[in-house]
Amino acid sequence: MPQHVSSEKRVRQDIKRRLHNRTLKTNLRDAIKAVLKATDKATGEAALTKAVSYIDRMVTKNILHRNNAAHKKSRLVTYVNGLP
Repeated sequence: MPQHVSSEKRVRQDIKRRLHNRTLKTNLRDAIKAVLKATDKATGEAALTKAVSYIDRMVTKNILHRNNAAHKKSRLVTYVNGLP
């Protein structure tokens, strides 16, 4: 257990941030799944623009590393380009 008031506050903040970041990561996974669920190019491209925008937002909020985000975007673009 924390011994100082500032340590107690840090624990409270960490819990709030962890829960908030967990919801953001869940939404990110949902956006990626929406792209991978697409069966034709039109719906794939529509879902891709939303997913790429969300991925970029996660980078600015320091939820994702920029290289990890680039890898995810590249993988999604390759998938959508391969759709009929």
